[in-house]
Amino acid sequence: MSAKLLDGKSLAAQIKEKLKREVDQLRASTGQVPRLVNIMLGNDHGSCAYANSQKRVAEQIGIQYELVTLPHNISQQDLIDHIKRFNRDEHIHGIMIHKPVPTHIQYRVVANYVDITKDLEGINVANIGKLIVQETKLIPCTPAAVMEHLHSTRVPLRGKEVVIVGHSEIVGKPLNLLLLEEYATVTVCHIATSEAGKLMEHVRRADVLVVAVGKPALIKGEWIKQGAIVIDVGINQVGDKIVGDVEFEVAQKKASYITPVPGGVGPVTVVMLMRNGIEAFKLQTKSKVKV
Repeated sequence: MSAKLLDGKSLAAQIKEKLKREVDQLRASTGQVPRLVNIMLGNDHGSCAYANSQKRVAEQIGIQYELVTLPHNISQQDLIDHIKRFNRDEHIHGIMIHKPVPTHIQYRVVANYVDITKDLEGINVANIGKLIVQETKLIPCTPAAVMEHLHSTRVPLRGKEVVIVGHSEIVGKPLNLLLLEEYATVTVCHIATSEAGKLMEHVRRADVLVVAVGKPALIKGEWIKQGAIVIDVGINQVGDKIVGDVEFEVAQKKASYITPVPGGVGPVTVVMLMRNGIEAFKLQTKSKVKV
């Protein structure tokens, strides 16, 4: 048995086409398109490359995207003042703060100054709270991408044993909420699970395994349950290669579906950012247009 690859590039292309049609309808009905702003502190080459990929996808969909570069040494209060100005600007529909930020900036503090209707990454604490009660469509982008991959398999999640390895605020915790809404039975593992020597035990029983830690080959391929769906969110540089958190070659022989790294979750995550931008635009313009 060899797992079917969940091709993130192909899935992203399909979603982009749908979003492009939606933007075309919004333009026709409102005379506007979503305008998104990404705030970057300094000129880190790697961050710029990622921002450029976001801009490229936005242009393909028909969304306006602007990268605003501010000084690396900007004070936290001055950054907050910029965010407040963008909040007041009715021509800006989505705002994100590019990570990483300098050490003198408290990311969580400044991110919560982004208006909840313009929260492009869905990480304002108010939107996370709304996620619990299904009152927001602004979903954190990586968990949203994971869900798109899972839905693409057409395997019902109801009653499935799902194990998430990694409990970060931007992936593991919000993904847990999304999976619970699908009536999956969810276990979240973290560093203390490993310390207790129980990580393998949990992974072995997973019908669906999602790993988002950032540690290469953390999950051994032999641990994977036969026929499991494996979503690898990890991105790690090992020598001249980019690898995930799962021992891919062995896992591929046991899983039914598996995401490659690179080319799996990443391409879909960028498109989810654009989907949030469209949802933010509709929320602010109170458009009733539907695709």
